[in-house]
Amino acid sequence: MNVLVINCGSSSLKYQLINSESEEVLAKGLCERIGIDGSAIIHQPEGGEKIRTEADMPNHTAAVKLVIEKLTDPQVGVIKSLDEIDAVGHRIVHGGEKFASSVVLDDEVLKAIEECNDLAPLHNPANLIGINSCREIMPDVPMAGVFDTAFHQTMPKKAYLYGLPLSYYQDYKVRRYGFHGTSHDFVSKRAAEILGKDRKDLKIIVCHLGNGASVSAVKYGESVDTSMGLTPLEGLIMGTRSGDLDPAIITFIAQKENISAEQVIDICNKKSGVLGLSDGVSSDFRDLAEAAGKGNEAAKTALETYAYRVAKYIGAYAAAMNGVDVIAFTAGVGENNAEVRAKIGAYLGYLGTNIDPEKNKLRGEEVILSDADAKVVTMVVPTNEELAIARETVRLVNA
Repeated sequence: MNVLVINCGSSSLKYQLINSESEEVLAKGLCERIGIDGSAIIHQPEGGEKIRTEADMPNHTAAVKLVIEKLTDPQVGVIKSLDEIDAVGHRIVHGGEKFASSVVLDDEVLKAIEECNDLAPLHNPANLIGINSCREIMPDVPMAGVFDTAFHQTMPKKAYLYGLPLSYYQDYKVRRYGFHGTSHDFVSKRAAEILGKDRKDLKIIVCHLGNGASVSAVKYGESVDTSMGLTPLEGLIMGTRSGDLDPAIITFIAQKENISAEQVIDICNKKSGVLGLSDGVSSDFRDLAEAAGKGNEAAKTALETYAYRVAKYIGAYAAAMNGVDVIAFTAGVGENNAEVRAKIGAYLGYLGTNIDPEKNKLRGEEVILSDADAKVVTMVVPTNEELAIARETVRLVNA
């Protein structure tokens, strides 16, 4: 079965075509600047080079059509016709409390997803546009929705409720939802497989560290806490997001700068994190490491503060689960940035992680970082959200 995995943003569309039997990525790509001047598609067939083609994409339907054209192109395509796409899996950011698992998409489900739009106004509408575009072009192809929030729906009330009047939860569903759930689920499963154990017997802390970042506590196979909240702004310091802060800061800055609360939130999302802490050096950790190595104190402080926040969450989740067996690093920074892992690891000695400095130099591959005598196994597990979505899609359409 060939599964087309779609991840739609407001002006972008990422895709992968995956053969579910071999789990091989047949082709992948990105449509960028949809609805904006200068739109283009970057397409890469398996084993081939990236091919960038400028093309007019006034909307997501045009982008999906272009994806199909590339996948079936005689020169750079990997299938002969649309008929070879057996199912489509869509990433959906927010499922609220309505969806605790992936679902087959139909009119009723789409209406329920739309009702979650106010919880993720920047993401869900774009996800729905992508779904409807695919349904228009491929009306007879079964489609599944996989939610970023679903894995965290096992959190108990004590973990997801905020210290606010209960009516805000009852009336508006203001609570912690968590994100990156597909990644946390995939990585915790894979970590257990690598160790030859059942995930239901382990307490695992997953550190999804990328430009967006989150930590989760996975106890005996279920998420019991996670760092992101009502939105992806809460939790860790990230590339451009502030993470946790005193809510009174919002009105304080708004008054001092004579701007609106909405503008401050925009700053917290787009101009903060390590970008803001480094005084504008970069949101890219490679650039920060280079700048810090050259003596830039702001870049050095940004990296130290980032690592400290991650270590604090690891400690909190070890307490929440009354112990931890495995700590798994994943995503762009977690998989590839040895320096950041080392800085975080420097705080974890009390857990008995015993991280080997030589093993920690490895990048982008599965590796157990701790030595054989470690009380807590620390490891790197590359995430693969697209493969996880493809697997869920196959499971649902074959049910």
